[in-house]
Amino acid sequence: MVSRVIPVDNFDLVIFGGTGDLARRKILPGLFRRYCAGQIPEDAQIIGAARSDEGDEGFRKLVGDAVREFGGGRHCEDGTLENFLERVKYVRVDAMGDDGWEELQGRLRLGVVKAFYFSVGPSLFGALAERLRSFGLADDDSRVVVEKPFGHDLETARALNATLAQHFKEEQIYRIDHYLGKETVQNLMAVRFGNMLFEPLWNSQYVDHIQITVAETVDVGGRGGYYDKSGAMRDMVQNHLMQLLCLIAMEPPARFEPDAVRDEKLKVIRALDPVDYHHIARGQYAADDDQPGYRVHVGDPRSKTESFVALKCHISNWRWAGTPFYLRTGKKLRGRGSEIAVVFKDAPHSIFGDEAGRHNNILAIRLQPDEGMTLGVTIKEPGPGGMRLIDVPLDMSFAEALGAEAEDVPDAYERLIMDVIRGNQTLFMRGDEVEAAWAWTDPIIEGWNRRGEVPKPYDAGSSGPEDALMLMHRDGRKWREIKA
Repeated sequence: MVSRVIPVDNFDLVIFGGTGDLARRKILPGLFRRYCAGQIPEDAQIIGAARSDEGDEGFRKLVGDAVREFGGGRHCEDGTLENFLERVKYVRVDAMGDDGWEELQGRLRLGVVKAFYFSVGPSLFGALAERLRSFGLADDDSRVVVEKPFGHDLETARALNATLAQHFKEEQIYRIDHYLGKETVQNLMAVRFGNMLFEPLWNSQYVDHIQITVAETVDVGGRGGYYDKSGAMRDMVQNHLMQLLCLIAMEPPARFEPDAVRDEKLKVIRALDPVDYHHIARGQYAADDDQPGYRVHVGDPRSKTESFVALKCHISNWRWAGTPFYLRTGKKLRGRGSEIAVVFKDAPHSIFGDEAGRHNNILAIRLQPDEGMTLGVTIKEPGPGGMRLIDVPLDMSFAEALGAEAEDVPDAYERLIMDVIRGNQTLFMRGDEVEAAWAWTDPIIEGWNRRGEVPKPYDAGSSGPEDALMLMHRDGRKWREIKA
């Protein structure tokens, strides 16, 4: 099955920080893949803007190298890459001064969609926004894309939103979270709201609990300076896991439209109960025989920042009252994977007797790797000897089910950037969503600091600290295994 590609309107896309790591690894290769798919108009412009003096040819070389390294080897030898690079330009711009802005303004065209991607640190957002307006580059139809972190806490998030609001309307601001661009995340809404099979069961009467896991095998790497000021709670829970929680728990919106969807997500965040400190596990990966631990990686032998966190959360509304949501994320764990598991309750009575065991259905939604879904179903074990029950999976990998190779499935950044050009904000966070998420997160972090808590060490390559296992065991439950 070949997916239908819908071209977008003609556009000029300016990438501030166009020579940076995110642009090289994700944004530019993603745009090239969309060009290969026939989704980008032939005369669209992609303009890199940064402080270095690259020039058009220097930037084209950088883009070509990035595509060859991170673009999956798509159509690099048949002239397609050269054709794409003809649409790539560069302007040297001083974000904090006046240099380069008039030249950039002269490169932009009238009558096309104009989008500005802030692939820079939040400290530059205000300066860029102000200059886009003062030099006449942006108008009331332009769009700006901002990357996380959207603040460090509620106070800074409000200040950041206020700064952007001085120059752009909310409907022009696209706060990008690449998790929301994943095929499986969007399919979560299709499964819930497009199938009568699941939606009637999607509540506390039938769901025992829900697990949301984002596990990484890597360490903090070159992000140690940033990460040690943020930790797993700020870096992952406040945004990525919070968004997954909203999509799994929200009420059906009246329409699949940006504000209708985001209104329902906001209701979930505001219905979240404060988290009891007994329902939180924090960890920090320790050194092993071959590798240094977290504190060496961040250069602070007394760091109290968590590289792992697990929480038990409750949502106080009619649909989910009494159903716990277990969230966990961490680095240097046994396996790499992101998964949402909806664990349904046992049948109220087993007609097969105790020897058949207890069985429940689990809908596991895999976000990465191998995006897809698995539904566990209880059947009779084949063969004679009585009614013995076993659980078997009904498994669907999107790449296999849709008849497409993995490289043909659009990357999250590809999909989200095209949504920016279309003017579709459904998969982007609204300002009040961000502030509500921080309002729930801040008291948890403040509680750790007030009590002087130190994260528990855990072995690299394990499933995290013992406290996280106990978080489930106390409730008679267990985490799903993170496969190596």
